[in-house]
Amino acid sequence: MGRRSLLVAVGWVATVAVATVIGLGAIRLVGESLTGTPGGVRSEAEIERALAAPEPTSAAPTAVAPAGTASAAPSPDAGVPRSFATDGGTAVAECGPAGVRLVSWAPAQGYRVRDVDRGPDDDVEVTFEGSAGRHELKVRCIGAEPVAVADD
Repeated sequence: MGRRSLLVAVGWVATVAVATVIGLGAIRLVGESLTGTPGGVRSEAEIERALAAPEPTSAAPTAVAPAGTASAAPSPDAGVPRSFATDGGTAVAECGPAGVRLVSWAPAQGYRVRDVDRGPDDDVEVTFEGSAGRHELKVRCIGAEPVAVADD
């Protein structure tokens, strides 16, 4: 019986060792998504460079900097930017001599930008659409201040 017990113990230890190696190999294959930050950790200098990059000039919804990020410097006659929020997303607008313009906009999680009228014009608007509904944000200038207005 002593030899049989020894064989069972050795078999058990070998099985545990193989299972451990397979588990560690699987974790290594999955990599950072389980054990670290996807895409790596960014340094403070990298974040500052990314925030200082000018805003894209395209009005494509996927190419727009989200609200709260740095954008291109406002024109000398531009007013003070003001932030607006809906359940569908946020936008930043400013008033200038040519009218109101959207500086940036970003959909909330679960929403996408359906339509954008960036301006400058008498009024600008951005429409956010998601499974929970559709939210339209329309902004005009009253004096030199951008103000959200209800649909006509």
